[in-house]
Amino acid sequence: MQESTTSKARDYSVRHCGPDDVPSVITVNTVTLPEHYSDYFYYDILKDFPSTFLLAEQGGKVVGYIMCRIEYGLSMTKRFGLAKKGHIISIAVLEQYRSTGIGTALIKEALEEIRKASGKECYLEVRTTNKGAIVLYEKLGFKVSSTLHGYYKDGESAYTMATSL
Repeated sequence: MQESTTSKARDYSVRHCGPDDVPSVITVNTVTLPEHYSDYFYYDILKDFPSTFLLAEQGGKVVGYIMCRIEYGLSMTKRFGLAKKGHIISIAVLEQYRSTGIGTALIKEALEEIRKASGKECYLEVRTTNKGAIVLYEKLGFKVSSTLHGYYKDGESAYTMATSL
């Protein structure tokens, strides 16, 4: 786990989320994303997948998070077969902290934790209009594997993107 990083003159750290951090994570989600989960969902993911629920902190303030789970199912990166894979459920960084490397650091740390859990690949869903996120995911090796039409509550479609680990 990365202790501290300096990126574009901003100091931040990436660490595992704890139960006391969940209210701050919920706040980040609420102000940055249109999709929201019940409070219980965050605590449930934290209980079941603590190693892949990470947050970024600057000056004692939670400025971003990534929430993942480990699943078994059909491979997203190979033609046939089953795979143990990571699923990035949600990632968010407060707007004023974007383009500082925090999102990249969160994803890289999460992918490493998924690898440690013997995950062979990782996937996520992203709005087809979220060009900034798509570019970031592509830089980190993710490729579009399918389109989910009408995936979000507002009717917008999503790409499923996946990468091998």
